[in-house]
Amino acid sequence: MEALLGRYRNLTVLVVVVVAQLLYLAYQVKTNGDERLIRVWAVTAVTPMAGIVEAVRGNTIGFLQDYFILLDVREQNRRLKSDNDKLRMENVYFRNQLATAENARALTMFQAQIPSKTVAARIIGNSTVASAKAVFIDRGSSSGIENGIAVVTPEGIVGKVSATYPLVSQVLLVTDPTFGVGIESQKGRVHGVLNCSAGKCIVAQIQNEDKVDVGEWFFTSGEDRIFPKGFPVGVASAVQLGQGMKDVKLSLSGAPGGAEEVLVVLQGVHRDIPTVPVVERSNATLLPPPPAEGGPNGQQNPKPQTEADKILQRYAQIGKEQNHSYGAYGSNMPNFNPKAVTPQPGAAKPAASPSILGARSDAPQPALQKPELSGPVLPLGAPRRKPGADSQPNQLQPKHE
Repeated sequence: MEALLGRYRNLTVLVVVVVAQLLYLAYQVKTNGDERLIRVWAVTAVTPMAGIVEAVRGNTIGFLQDYFILLDVREQNRRLKSDNDKLRMENVYFRNQLATAENARALTMFQAQIPSKTVAARIIGNSTVASAKAVFIDRGSSSGIENGIAVVTPEGIVGKVSATYPLVSQVLLVTDPTFGVGIESQKGRVHGVLNCSAGKCIVAQIQNEDKVDVGEWFFTSGEDRIFPKGFPVGVASAVQLGQGMKDVKLSLSGAPGGAEEVLVVLQGVHRDIPTVPVVERSNATLLPPPPAEGGPNGQQNPKPQTEADKILQRYAQIGKEQNHSYGAYGSNMPNFNPKAVTPQPGAAKPAASPSILGARSDAPQPALQKPELSGPVLPLGAPRRKPGADSQPNQLQPKHE
């Protein structure tokens, strides 16, 4: 068998190929396909090699590309982080500038509203004494600052001047344990003393019989001879009965230690405690409306601004003169080209004739009159004479022979 196959090797291969081709043709006919066998063999032989080549390319060239791309992305991330930090710092700076501008605006408006004479100052530092709560402002004796005068803000009271120097002054805050302020409630006019010695602000010296509600506002009473009457101090956050005295906790309306711009009261003027909490309002005033222009009744007559407005006004005047209502059913068509006729003295007005085809005139039309026939009736086709051509048009002339 081996000798037979070795002797007829080529013939054997040919027979095998022909049989395989016949089998494939039978399979192709059965499955109704039209692919060529050589194409199927070629694709089957090339597909594994193509997969191997693509895997090698993806793992080498793709890795190198991703590596360089990641290097570029790392540099971009570094630049973006630097820009983000810079923008964040600028945002904080501009926010501080905006807050400073808003505080300065509120301070200026509050200074214009209160009757007391004040001078604006800026807090430039804190006190070096650990046991005292005090700050320094950039106004001193050269600006008229004296010891014992009040320092306030639009939100509430800050403290009093404890020491003065030529260019700066020291302000003792109301949160200092040794500081006290005479205050008064808004509704019941209950008097007390603000004390912040225990780390929290309370209203001392209020009897249990006095009525104080939670959320009630307290204002300076002026009894301490430091703060003028009527400045807001804070709101009662908790009210409880105590041993002889009522325990009233107060939340300060302002932040004495966090203020940046303050007002130093040079000459205090007392004012009444408002019935409602003070609301910040704008001093901007609106202009009055312009005066009405037009007829004697004060009605405004708008002036035409464009050619279309002029034409519209002219058409409205024509409709008014001719008693025409635009868009009304059955209304006569107006005459948009009226002719100016100068009537003679003593003469009757001529009837206006419409100059537009289809227009109807409102003047009554005279009835048509038929001309009267005089003389004998002539036969059809006979010549007729014009009236007045003969002195006796109605008589026939005798014929002379």
